[in-house]
Amino acid sequence: MKQIPTFFRKYAHPFLTLPVLFIALGFHHSVKAELVDKIVAVVNSDVITLSEVEEQSTGLYRTLARKQTNASPFELMQQARENTLNSLISQLLISQKAKQSNIQASEEEITAAYETTRSRASLNPAEFRKKLQESGTTEESYRKTLKMQILQNKLLNSDVRAKIVITDQMILDYYNSNYTATIEEGSYYLLQMGFSWDNTGNDLSASKEATYKKAKRVYNLAKSGQEFKALAKQFSDLPSASDGGDIGTFTLDDMAPAMRSAVEPMSPGEVSEIIETSSGYQFFKLLSGGGDGTVTTSSYEAAKDEIRERLYQEKLKEAYTVWIQELQDQAYIQKL
Repeated sequence: MKQIPTFFRKYAHPFLTLPVLFIALGFHHSVKAELVDKIVAVVNSDVITLSEVEEQSTGLYRTLARKQTNASPFELMQQARENTLNSLISQLLISQKAKQSNIQASEEEITAAYETTRSRASLNPAEFRKKLQESGTTEESYRKTLKMQILQNKLLNSDVRAKIVITDQMILDYYNSNYTATIEEGSYYLLQMGFSWDNTGNDLSASKEATYKKAKRVYNLAKSGQEFKALAKQFSDLPSASDGGDIGTFTLDDMAPAMRSAVEPMSPGEVSEIIETSSGYQFFKLLSGGGDGTVTTSSYEAAKDEIRERLYQEKLKEAYTVWIQELQDQAYIQKL
């Protein structure tokens, strides 16, 4: 962001662009180089220029184009520019707040964050720069983004996070509302794990054998009493893994024959035998079956840390929205 001159803040017309300003101040030789740029927003004593918006909106435009295939290029560009400008305004407010609070992001911290991201992506420096370029950004621009994230985190630690409190009663209330389910007569509440073999290679039998060994190893962990949901999140290949293998209720008529034969003889709390499907191996845990009533989908002890984190993130999101709004309310912001 560029510092706006005191003269401009006091006297300039709100729609005055940089080239006109330079002419007014007598910098005739600078006009030619500045004709392509203009001020698009004033935030307190700083400005945001069109070139900054253009530079950072490219990647967003590509993302929007993939998601909104029916929108025109003009509509997508306008949306990308508006969203980018709003983001830049928020970033500038955070930067100004950090400066007022004497909070800084050192080059060492920025480089460490950059290298951490690159390492997690398993890319060498050249590959990572290429990936950034493909996403519509540059290394310099990405480092600026990391700097803003570091400043934001430091500010949130002092202004927001320290004020968030998650009590045991809040956790218990959430547990009672979200980790219990009413079961109707004849329904079976199930957790599921699945392991898919690779059928694209030349040796299907070897792939099936390796997959079964993995399924058997995790199955033994579940049978030994380890938390089924945690195991499902870590090892299962199925979409239900994100929910800890929770697939809800089924009647026997809803189930495929192999699934029905495994589930029907079970008692609540038991883990089924491993069954083979058309693409892999599966097994189930029965939480409740046959009769009606209420079932807990996970024990309180197993769920409380996950609930605490979920509530914390929800509160943090709410507090961040309020915090940003307060910064905006206290600032002078004008889009040109």
